[in-house]
Amino acid sequence: MTTVLTPASPLTAADRCDRCGAQAYLRVVLLSGGELLFCAHHGRKFEPELKKIAAEIQDETERLTTPAVAPDEER
Repeated sequence: MTTVLTPASPLTAADRCDRCGAQAYLRVVLLSGGELLFCAHHGRKFEPELKKIAAEIQDETERLTTPAVAPDEER
């Protein structure tokens, strides 16, 4: 997928998958305007079709496998 390197706004827990309602980790900006949000599962499932209609894909699925590390002052 094409990943947006500097997204205008990071996805939050309030952003939900348009397909199933789970937390969204992908934002697809459509060539025709508008956007779709997908969980990692549905993002992978629909990836071939999304690439055909996307102007940009903001992929934050790495957050699922990268552990959050607290800054030194918080440890």
